[in-house]
Amino acid sequence: MGKPTGFIEYLRELPADRAPLERVRDWDEFHLHLPEDKLRSQGARCMDCGVPFCHTGTLISGMASGCPINNLIPEWNDLVYRGLWKEALERLHKTNNFPEFTGRVCPAPCEGSCVLGINAPPVTIKNIEVSIIDKGWDEGWVKPEPPEKRTGKTIAVIGSGPAGLCAAAQLNKAGHSVTVFERADRPGGLLMYGIPNMKLDKNEVVLRRTKLMEQEGVKFVCNTEVGTNYAAEKLLADFDAVVLATGATKPRDLPIEGRPLKGVHFAMEFLTANTKSILDSHKNGDFIDATGKDVVIIGGGDTGTDCVGTSMRHGCRSLVQVEILPKPPMDRAGDNPWPEWPKTYKLDYGQEEAAAKFGDDPRVYVTTATKFEGDETGHVKAVHTVQVEWTRNDKGQFVPQNIPGTERVVPAQLVLLAMGFLGPEQPLLDALKIERDARSNVKADYGKYRTSIDKVFAAGDCRRGQSLVVWAFNEGREAARECDRWLMGSTDLP
Repeated sequence: MGKPTGFIEYLRELPADRAPLERVRDWDEFHLHLPEDKLRSQGARCMDCGVPFCHTGTLISGMASGCPINNLIPEWNDLVYRGLWKEALERLHKTNNFPEFTGRVCPAPCEGSCVLGINAPPVTIKNIEVSIIDKGWDEGWVKPEPPEKRTGKTIAVIGSGPAGLCAAAQLNKAGHSVTVFERADRPGGLLMYGIPNMKLDKNEVVLRRTKLMEQEGVKFVCNTEVGTNYAAEKLLADFDAVVLATGATKPRDLPIEGRPLKGVHFAMEFLTANTKSILDSHKNGDFIDATGKDVVIIGGGDTGTDCVGTSMRHGCRSLVQVEILPKPPMDRAGDNPWPEWPKTYKLDYGQEEAAAKFGDDPRVYVTTATKFEGDETGHVKAVHTVQVEWTRNDKGQFVPQNIPGTERVVPAQLVLLAMGFLGPEQPLLDALKIERDARSNVKADYGKYRTSIDKVFAAGDCRRGQSLVVWAFNEGREAARECDRWLMGSTDLP
């Protein structure tokens, strides 16, 4: 490193976000950038640790430790410190096709395993990453790079989310002719409709990248659902290989009394319709409005937070987020040591906005919903909740048990279910007659990605289950490598 004592001399510093009560008035991104001199100082904090863990990308206790796509983090931190931004961008693009996505929405497992983080605040890796790529776009360094020659092989990628986009980009780079099928009206999958605009701008960030991919030769076919309005048999007949990257979009439901009431929706119904209304500049028939309503969000995680932030921008009257797990500790617990992902409390952007308006974090912990109560028109008007305690059952598993006397009735005219996903939707997999595992995911070994059908590969959440965007990047890139190897007998893809 150019500054071996940087981690001693400089404190961790992040740019201030836009003020919560200001940013809830619009759908613009809320993150700001540090000036270049401060970014260089933050790069100098990367401490020449000798054995960096930030780019290892391993699973510890079931969670990512380090970067799953093995970003060359110490290298580009050093280059930023030296002011060599273009060289830093080249290093970043060696392992990451779309750093403008991960730099905005990845939870940064790299920072959780930063060696400096053992006894000090870790390096601001995520912020440096997004600053590199944004500067690259601003300076005009990110340009179309179509392959010099084509192989004559045709490949279909089903799904244009993070795994599909990475697979398409890599296979196109190898010279294959790639067609990406997307059932929505715009490419991007989860990146387009599953993440709100204030976290990831659709026109300035997502569509900018997909348009560049089109200039490089990737073909996007939207409004096309393979297995429904495009026959699965035709897919297999028309292409030399297929990569399934459909995601895990089957939501977990909550089948309690009152579930059929109007006003109870899955989170993705709410988020998708909202983003579509922003892009189309009008509220279509699917739009779900939180304006002036008491909103209850059931489930934590990023999706729950996005529902909070979206409801705040609609102008909800009140907001409660129900979380069945206990409140995390402020610091690492003894059974959560470095370099594991730190399971600690944080006030994410949506909860920060709710706290600024209503006075407190909207989350209530160790609580579950027991009943949705309706009015005389069949619309939800309240959620009945109860506190739980986690105890071991006769099999030694931790399960929640209701605590008598802790019942509560929360007013709600809008309930959003954000409890995660159960796996991929099955119609296409049924049509292809692809073998699945015990969790209904496509059965394909990690590292090989080949399904039970000869020329069909699978990557991302449809193979591994609900996971991080950066794991989808990992699988999309690796599936492209194995698909290229299968087609050509060898591969130069990383």
